[in-house]
Amino acid sequence: MKGFWNLTSTISLTLCTLFLFVYNYEDVYAVPTTHLCRPEQRDALLQFKNEFEVRNSSFPYNSSFSYKVKSESWANNTECCNWKGITCDPKSGEVIELDLSSRNLGGQLHSVSSLQTLNYLTTLDLSGNDFSGHIPSSIGDLSNLTFLDLSDNRFSGQIPSVIGNLSHLTHLVFQSNQISGQIPIALLNLTELSTLLLGNNQFTGRIPHNITSLSKLSSFDGSTNSFTGALPSSLFTLPSMDTVHLSDNQLNGILDLGNISSPPKLRVLYLGNNNLTGPISSTISKLINLGVLDLSHYKIQGPIDLRIFSHLKKLRHLDISYMSTTTKIDLNDILSLSCFKRLDGLVLSGNHVSVTNKSPVSDPPSQLLTDLYLSGCGITEFPEFIRPQNLQRLDLSNNKIKGKVPGSLWTLTYLYYLNLSNNSFTGFENATTHGLKFRIPMFLFASDNNFTGKIPSFICDLYVSMLDLSNNNFSGLIPRCINFKDFLFHLNLRQNRLHGGLPENIFENLRTLDVGHNQLTGNLPRSLIHSPYLEVLNVESNFFNDTFPFWLSSLPQLKVLVLRSNAFHGPMHTTSFPKLQIIDISHNHFNGALPSDYFVKWSAMSSLGTVYYQPDEKYMGNSYYHDSVVLMNKGLEMELLRILKIFRALDFSGNKFEGEIPSSIGLLKELHVLNLSNNAFTGLIPSSMGNLTALESLDLSQNQLSGEIPQELEELSFLSYMNFSHNQLVGLVPGGTQFRRQNCTSFEGNPGLSGPSLDEICRNIHMSTPHETLES
Repeated sequence: MKGFWNLTSTISLTLCTLFLFVYNYEDVYAVPTTHLCRPEQRDALLQFKNEFEVRNSSFPYNSSFSYKVKSESWANNTECCNWKGITCDPKSGEVIELDLSSRNLGGQLHSVSSLQTLNYLTTLDLSGNDFSGHIPSSIGDLSNLTFLDLSDNRFSGQIPSVIGNLSHLTHLVFQSNQISGQIPIALLNLTELSTLLLGNNQFTGRIPHNITSLSKLSSFDGSTNSFTGALPSSLFTLPSMDTVHLSDNQLNGILDLGNISSPPKLRVLYLGNNNLTGPISSTISKLINLGVLDLSHYKIQGPIDLRIFSHLKKLRHLDISYMSTTTKIDLNDILSLSCFKRLDGLVLSGNHVSVTNKSPVSDPPSQLLTDLYLSGCGITEFPEFIRPQNLQRLDLSNNKIKGKVPGSLWTLTYLYYLNLSNNSFTGFENATTHGLKFRIPMFLFASDNNFTGKIPSFICDLYVSMLDLSNNNFSGLIPRCINFKDFLFHLNLRQNRLHGGLPENIFENLRTLDVGHNQLTGNLPRSLIHSPYLEVLNVESNFFNDTFPFWLSSLPQLKVLVLRSNAFHGPMHTTSFPKLQIIDISHNHFNGALPSDYFVKWSAMSSLGTVYYQPDEKYMGNSYYHDSVVLMNKGLEMELLRILKIFRALDFSGNKFEGEIPSSIGLLKELHVLNLSNNAFTGLIPSSMGNLTALESLDLSQNQLSGEIPQELEELSFLSYMNFSHNQLVGLVPGGTQFRRQNCTSFEGNPGLSGPSLDEICRNIHMSTPHETLES
């Protein structure tokens, strides 16, 4: 019985203890289901909601929150502590965090004064949206903020000085906006700051030398701005400083690290792509905790002794590319230095690098190496000894390497970025690809070489996401084994001697397909309609014989369509291309008339919409690959090596179109280039062309157009090139400035044109004016 009572007592005690624990646990952590949010806080949040716009689902960020903001989540009669993005103190009910990051929000924030009611607000995160305009000065009234993030928006203007008021701030993040001006001195009063991120803006002026007043600063990013002057040496020796990122500015002078008495904590230092000159200070060897060092584009203008890095035993990534040094860097020697044995990333591009393959290396290079960049180093032979099994990225582009690509490359299990472009390679060694089918997707660049023969079949065994074999001498058929349905995103085979048709089975996930300047024949494969992600289709300068592919209008992402110089033929019926921004169907055999409403549904050329591109996403493509296109622009054939996402062009020249130019052409107000030359268009030039306010180049030459040149074209202030030659135009040539700057040849072949502006244009030409020539 004694044991029983002991057991009963133990159970009772345990239950009591458990009850008290649960009671106290709920008292501390449970959030009441009602009346936690104070009415004045709910009203303040709803008032703040009225300060911004909620974008539609086409905005590139997550749209889940915007739906809830518009409907049930932020509602007047609901508990605001349960609203998306709101965090309340579980006991007091005070709103302490407001996180609206990446929520499809936009517009101008004229004020955040409504948030002053939130007396305990410590976090405000509006990053990753589309806010524009100036940063509201009322943000300085949120005096309890410790975390403020406005990054990845379109804020402009200067940082308001009332930011000297947020004395509790520890994190201030303004990256990737359009903020200009100098760093306000008042910012240096934020002595609690540990993180200050200002990168990717438009800041100017000097970095304040008294930035050392921010004694707790551990991370400072001022990269990709226009800062000038010398680097404040004290910045590197702040007691808590861990990361300094100042690359891509206009900083000048020598790299002065000051008087370093004790080893700083600094681990990451980016100073690349500035205007720094002179020798690298030997005191850099005292930054013994450095793991990442970027001194690219440092203008040494003399020799460099790499032994100055010998004490940096923790160095993992070193970028000394494009250093303008007279020293020839021996790759074998640099990788044999003991201080580089821990390196996993080495960037030597743009320097004179020598490679010796004649004798075996007694002390092989680091097997930790994952990234090796040797672009533009004057290398003439493949560095045979560089085969660490961990290699992930290898760049040997823009060298003078001859012979065959070693087959051993394809045994490197982790290799996913290989750039061999712009060399003199002639072929590929027999490759062993055993075990490669389970690798991560690979980016393979081998353009601008001397490859001949058929495209090697082993490529079909690679897990290729990006394949660029352009500008070579490959012949034969496009291999049917290229069937990377799930992971081939970009395929560029232009400027080869490939023949036959396009395979049917390679298009499912393609973003880019460029097979221009080959000898391909037949029809465009209808299987292209199963390419929902296709953005760029370029088949120019082949022998395709087909009607216009109207069915491509079903592709929701198609932005660039180039059919130039083939044997396409037939009429162009009304169709819809809502995303198309560049179309070139010139030099084919299209015919017939274009209906007056032909361009009504070409939305992307009519309006840019509200979609916002981050500053580093201005061009089509991605961080590894940029789409390119060749267009007639301002009378010249121009290659756009990168395509701005806002660029718009339409080229229907060199066909057999007849009838009037559709009046709906005036809807395409975002067009930069319009070329309708060398057709059989008749009738008047539509006055609606005066609505093309972005137009820079207009070519209507070699048609049968009549009537006068519309006076409305005088309003096109960006129009710098125009050609009306060889038509049947009459009347006065408009007298606007852009007309008077044209060549006389832009109006020749129109006997009825006249007027003072034409006389002025042709005054100094040693021949008669166009109307005089044809009248004589």
